[in-house]
Amino acid sequence: MKNTANTLVEAEIEAIRSRMLLMGGMVVEMIKFALEGLIKGSEESFQKTFELEEKVNDAEVEIDALCNKFIVLRAPAAYDLRFVLCTLRMIRDIERIGDEAEKMARMAKFFHDDVNTDPPKPNLSLMVTDVVQMLEKVLNAYARDDDAELRKVINFDEVVDEKFKRTLNDLMSFIIDKKDSVGCCIDLIFFAKALERIGDHAKNMSESVIFMIRGKDLRHVG
Repeated sequence: MKNTANTLVEAEIEAIRSRMLLMGGMVVEMIKFALEGLIKGSEESFQKTFELEEKVNDAEVEIDALCNKFIVLRAPAAYDLRFVLCTLRMIRDIERIGDEAEKMARMAKFFHDDVNTDPPKPNLSLMVTDVVQMLEKVLNAYARDDDAELRKVINFDEVVDEKFKRTLNDLMSFIIDKKDSVGCCIDLIFFAKALERIGDHAKNMSESVIFMIRGKDLRHVG
């Protein structure tokens, strides 16, 4: 009977884990579609981003319910408790990443509406690559119970912050030189700021996974 109970608990944990990973995969796709929309002005890419945002919101509600049911029925302790607490933290961050990716798509649409004959061309693809890699490392760590790469993710958040600052300075300089570019430059600043916030959420998720695996709370620790 005990083995059967353990098997059920393991199955429920893996069901929650798989849904969380699907949710994480959706926000990664949203970020990529938002960048594609910025580069190509593709309405299809924008629409895919908006549709995925609704699915991410639904996934948050579903996973939250599964986690709460698991706590009530299984009264988890030790790793199982840390797993469900980590998951509850992470779905909040992932939902907010979805909000930021949706904002990126909206800013990209505005950019193409506001753009003049000689628009600024910051290389935001590099920031997208950075935050996508951060998220993929966190999701892999959560999937495999392996935190080997997560210190790098936490430290890499500073790299993303620095790239945002450089992008902001470049766009402000562009505005000074070409005052008719204010609208499209502000759109790009908000696009880049959303990426910077996504990096912050990826860092938070890394700390949550380290807590799950090692029981160490790194929040607000230098």
